[in-house]
Amino acid sequence: MYHQYQEGYVEVITGCMFAGKTEELIRRINTLKYANKNILVFKPAVDNRYSDDEVVSHAGTRVRSVVIDSAVKILEYVTDETDVVAIDEVQFFDDEIVKVCDHLALQGKRVMVAGLDMDFRGEAFGVIPKLMTTAEFVTKLTAVCTKCGAPATRSQRLVNGEPASYNDPVVLVGASEAYEARCRHDHIVYDKPTINGYSKGEK
Repeated sequence: MYHQYQEGYVEVITGCMFAGKTEELIRRINTLKYANKNILVFKPAVDNRYSDDEVVSHAGTRVRSVVIDSAVKILEYVTDETDVVAIDEVQFFDDEIVKVCDHLALQGKRVMVAGLDMDFRGEAFGVIPKLMTTAEFVTKLTAVCTKCGAPATRSQRLVNGEPASYNDPVVLVGASEAYEARCRHDHIVYDKPTINGYSKGEK
């Protein structure tokens, strides 16, 4: 899969919440450390669930990271000696992150990003579609539906134990207290537009 023709490419690790995206990103980071690669790890400032200065998976594995509030700041840290750039929770960045990743890949860097492919509504999340389109490699992971045990591809947001409304804010940083992994059939968003208009409570 990673046979090298020229240095520099982009990898996207994506899927729903609890699918193991960050765990997979950290696994790749640790593997590359054994190869003595010079690695820089970044995460957005908005993600402070488990640590202020580390990328942390739901399972508890962690790696030191640089916290940034805009994509272009990544370029301030990358040098000629940098081999690998890893970015977690990439869905929280704006469109500039696509340009940054492309620029770094053209500079011969291996760029690895992880993030949600869909928001709680079941719609494409931010820059992820563009990154998946321009990346050389895409890994889509699934979780296990908390309702039926089927492969889960959606992130179910819960408010006081009930499915959230379509009109709720898209960004709400949280973990198991606010989200569950669900399959297509058990994913519910109240007030979500359907082909025939709005249908409250419809899956």
